[in-house]
Amino acid sequence: MTASEANRALPRGPHQLSREQVARSQRQRLLEATTDVVAERGYVKTTVAHIIARAGVSRATFYELFADREACFHAAYRANAELVAEVLAAELERMRTSGERDPLARLDRLLHVYLRSLHDAPTLARVFLVEVYAAGPAAIDQRRESLEQFVDIVAETHRGETGLLGTEPDQRFAAQVIVGAVSSLVTNAVGAGDADLLLELHEPLMRLAREITRKS
Repeated sequence: MTASEANRALPRGPHQLSREQVARSQRQRLLEATTDVVAERGYVKTTVAHIIARAGVSRATFYELFADREACFHAAYRANAELVAEVLAAELERMRTSGERDPLARLDRLLHVYLRSLHDAPTLARVFLVEVYAAGPAAIDQRRESLEQFVDIVAETHRGETGLLGTEPDQRFAAQVIVGAVSSLVTNAVGAGDADLLLELHEPLMRLAREITRKS
């Protein structure tokens, strides 16, 4: 997750930032620190002290913004999940505007972007795919919601011209099978610390997708 200029460390001494800008900067730094520290130490071993030390904010500021470590992690996870979804949605829109009509070509490109994004952001990947399961039921619910959003995006690649993965229950199930396979394999790769394997998953996953969509 890359911070904008407004979200970087506040300047020393007097500044012209509003209270809202200061709070937004501090919140963003806490979210980034949480992502980094959880990826390094694991959720269970991460404390508020670790987070505020990495973010460079006070404990009082932390508790002004978040009720506890769990709330901060949930916010960090949500920000990461939204970032991934935005990247995929932007790529899907780009393909629409470019006139790409082949649904499998759309899916192939979308899968490439997803795997490359996780490969290039290992910290985000570890938190997004592995540590979330150590953060309790609410975080797991967040992960489930992210997967459903991913199903929607995968289904969208095949909606319209061909309708292979539309909104009918059996067709949506095909999208769920694809997403389930992707999720399981990438989680195993990230959990094992094998980032290169993420890119190697592309072709076998597309072979599976072709077989599933052919039968759907």
